[in-house]
Amino acid sequence: MPMRIRVAGQTDPGQLREMNEDSFYYKIMEASDEEPVGLFLVADGMGGHLAGEVASMWAVEALKWELSLLFQPRDPRATLQLTGEERHATFTGERTTKPLAETEIQRLIRVAIERANSVVSGYARKKPDKAEGMGSTVTLAVVEQGLATIANVGDSRTYLWRNGELKQITEDHSLTASLIAAGNLPPEAIYDHPQRHVIYRCLGLEGYVEADVFSPVQLQSGDGLLLCSDGLWEMLRSPQPMVEVLKSTPHPTEACHQLVQMANDAGGEDNISVVIARFE
Repeated sequence: MPMRIRVAGQTDPGQLREMNEDSFYYKIMEASDEEPVGLFLVADGMGGHLAGEVASMWAVEALKWELSLLFQPRDPRATLQLTGEERHATFTGERTTKPLAETEIQRLIRVAIERANSVVSGYARKKPDKAEGMGSTVTLAVVEQGLATIANVGDSRTYLWRNGELKQITEDHSLTASLIAAGNLPPEAIYDHPQRHVIYRCLGLEGYVEADVFSPVQLQSGDGLLLCSDGLWEMLRSPQPMVEVLKSTPHPTEACHQLVQMANDAGGEDNISVVIARFE
């Protein structure tokens, strides 16, 4: 029996910001006799009054356009299948004994992000009085043939929910995260370091951007994906509150609502966006 997807998303300006510079999007295509196709996106804009809102909007619109090919009929035989060893390594973070070939979906995502970067940077060049210096993070997941392919630029995150555990798949492209990875800061500095909002990679600031596109994850019944901006994970300060909500609240709409409320109750210092997809 084909897998089914339940999905919801929510965005909120938070407690301190007048503008909401986040954007999110999702689309699924299901059939009674085929595995579903899904696209899930969260983007967090930056760049001052209006510019951040425009940046995240253009990022999402460009990615929707570039990845619309996912929802057109294609030959399923072209999809690369992973071995059991490769699927296990994707979830555990272990290295496989041989490098994984880049799949068709990975290549499509990489090209889509590069083109979205061109759209955002091009808009900024055309309207320097309104949009100079604008940029946007993005995290996305593509689900196709039972595989989830995840990518990101910046510090918006995607997590995999499996067997009661929440695993962060993406890696933050921030100054603080790089210092923590190098052993120069303790892990808790990600939440309160004075330069925690300095990111070194995003859409729009340069003519070229390198996205992290991760090896596909073989989905299992009961799995979930949680995509969010830093306005969620930074306020909750650890994955545990998200774990508790996902355990107790199986419906994505209510889970999104609870997580946004929790982030606001914790201070709501930034815009908050979350998309949750569950696979059954």
